[in-house]
Amino acid sequence: MLKATYAIPPLPPREDLETVSVLREVARAHRHLAELKGRARSIPNQAILINTLVLQEAKASSEVENIVTTQDELFRASLFWEEADSPAAKEVANYGDALKRGFDQLQASQGLLTNNILIEMFQVLKRSQERFRSTPGTALKNQATGATVYVPPQSEAEISRHMKALEVFINDDTASDLDPLVKMALIHHQFESIHPFSDGNGRIGRILNVLYLTRVGLLDIPVLYLSRYVTENKGEYYRLLQDVRDSGAWEPWLIYMLRAISETAIQTLRLIDGMSRLMADYKARLRAHPKIRYSQDLLNNLFRHPYTRIEFLQDDLGVTRQTAAKYLDQLDAAGFVEKHQFGRNNYYVNAPLIGLLMQVSDER
Repeated sequence: MLKATYAIPPLPPREDLETVSVLREVARAHRHLAELKGRARSIPNQAILINTLVLQEAKASSEVENIVTTQDELFRASLFWEEADSPAAKEVANYGDALKRGFDQLQASQGLLTNNILIEMFQVLKRSQERFRSTPGTALKNQATGATVYVPPQSEAEISRHMKALEVFINDDTASDLDPLVKMALIHHQFESIHPFSDGNGRIGRILNVLYLTRVGLLDIPVLYLSRYVTENKGEYYRLLQDVRDSGAWEPWLIYMLRAISETAIQTLRLIDGMSRLMADYKARLRAHPKIRYSQDLLNNLFRHPYTRIEFLQDDLGVTRQTAAKYLDQLDAAGFVEKHQFGRNNYYVNAPLIGLLMQVSDER
């Protein structure tokens, strides 16, 4: 039922949110997050995790909004954006760029997660100079029936007022004694209800989740992405969002988000463990190969860029283009990468790593 009179509430809500059931899920989520944070530190260059996992998140988050691309199209678009022939893959690649921009800006702002950062991420995502919505008429509809289910704030002044209040709540760690994971779920619901942008609110809202977890120190780097869980439970996600608006049903919403954190952390742990084993295997084989000059920078490149190109290796190793091309051809001949061509460009695929990413993504 449409509740057009829903008023965006001040945060935190007055209800007792941390029920016994919620706190049980909070404890479980913290346990898995702590393990993930520790395990992520075992990867020698954490940029490997950011670069590799960001594109997986971009793909899953975009699928929530029915923007679908293949793994191959996505990675090629990240290498050759201008030449990419899939509009969906380009948009998904933009998402990856937006997430990385947000993390860079969060670090530059000394831990303040501001509206300007959200706006900058939106502009990267949409390749636009738009800011918050300034034109009325936005309504959220049921994707199956087309019926309007929720009308967010309409005026630019109202949107700006709510977003300023949300910015304060995000960055004031003394405003309440709520557990930060509960607070993250509140922030996400409030952002989605304000719906401040003309498009891409779901994707920016899901980036906001992981940036908040890094802001409060529960993660060092943004490697926990809830979009796959949301994709698999999309109907429940939208229903619970609306149930809070319709009847103030916070507990089921909070439990859903906390379980998403736990399940996603477990999946990400499996992926990091698999990457660690694969990197160790590559390291041993590269060192033993008679024709390849092993270096840690070379190994990092092959895992930081599952699809790599001559320019990436040239920059990471500080060698000439000719030397980088020679290295990659040697790696192709030895079976470490597979050489492909896109237009007039060559690129090189770490096929075992791509296989691992796809395997973990397919696990239930």
